[in-house]
Amino acid sequence: MGMPPVSHAALLESNARTKSGGAACGRCFHPFRRTHRRFRPTLLATRSKARVLLRVEYLVWTLTLTLMLIGLIGAVVPILPSTLLILGAALIHKLALPGSFSWMAFGWIAFFFLISILVDIGCTLLGTRLFGGTKWGMAGAGGGAMVGMFFSLPGLILSTIFGAMAAEKIGAKRTNREALRSGAGAAVGFVLATIARLICAAIMIGLFLFAALSG
Repeated sequence: MGMPPVSHAALLESNARTKSGGAACGRCFHPFRRTHRRFRPTLLATRSKARVLLRVEYLVWTLTLTLMLIGLIGAVVPILPSTLLILGAALIHKLALPGSFSWMAFGWIAFFFLISILVDIGCTLLGTRLFGGTKWGMAGAGGGAMVGMFFSLPGLILSTIFGAMAAEKIGAKRTNREALRSGAGAAVGFVLATIARLICAAIMIGLFLFAALSG
């Protein structure tokens, strides 16, 4: 027996069902479409968080280097803090960015800070004891250095000596010879202490940069 004839309407209905089923399968065939839509906000949030962290890191580095530069200048300018400011800048950087460098490196920075304090006191006492300088001479040397910092290095040294001599003469009531001797001693002690502070400050900054950039 032959198959019964199929009407034209039945063929159209069968084609329509096939197309609708294919479209439905086409809609169900993309398993990553909803996943992409679901994870896109997460990706944007991650990128936004990374930008914020990068800006914070730039801000911390700017603050740290600015404070350290002021500390380096303070090794020569008596009115500004020196190695203490550099130590504080390193501590702020370590607390803000814990993974930037190790606590051992910070310990070495703190060690040279203590060295700078001891050398500073030692140079001051050395100049005072050897040349008979007083506290007046040291104060005058500091004042003279504040004036001489606006000039060249020889101007800084000469103004330090003249400031110490004037302070010994006026404040300590010394004779001209005593003022010259004690003022020179105070000035020598001040200059040696300044050089020692400058060296220690440079070493502290060098240790920080080496540890932070190589870590």
